[in-house]
Amino acid sequence: MSNLVVIGYEDQFKAEEVRLMLWKMQKEYLIDLEDAVVAVKDDKGKVKLHQALNLTAAGAAGGGFWGALIGLIFLNPLLGLAVGASAGAVSGALTDVGINDNFMKELAGTMQPGNSALFILVRRATPDKVLEELKGTGGKVLKTSLSHDDEAKLQDALSAAKQ
Repeated sequence: MSNLVVIGYEDQFKAEEVRLMLWKMQKEYLIDLEDAVVAVKDDKGKVKLHQALNLTAAGAAGGGFWGALIGLIFLNPLLGLAVGASAGAVSGALTDVGINDNFMKELAGTMQPGNSALFILVRRATPDKVLEELKGTGGKVLKTSLSHDDEAKLQDALSAAKQ
């Protein structure tokens, strides 16, 4: 079962910086992320979600490939490519995997303008090593499915001074 963690930052770039740290930790097999999304509330109060994976583009590419292949069978690969790419883009845009977009926009809407939030869905982690890497990055835990003890450890690591 995955755990949800939402960390808020008083800067619009800090959440992206921490997400990059998490991707690095994932490459080192310290954490297994199911999803990681950065939400930024601009100075006008509009919330923008920065997804890790663009499903529309991925759907268009996959649909284009299959459309061209089917088009080759029916001797019209360009038509197949166009139809497949558009169908793939539509299915990708309608697919929502990971963290619910409406939930993220609603929670990010409560932030101050110019702030950001990092939404993380974690499958597995090596907690002591991940907390050590996150030490001193700042931020405030806004919402989590972690136990109270684990949530307190995370907040302590975020708030700790870098050594």
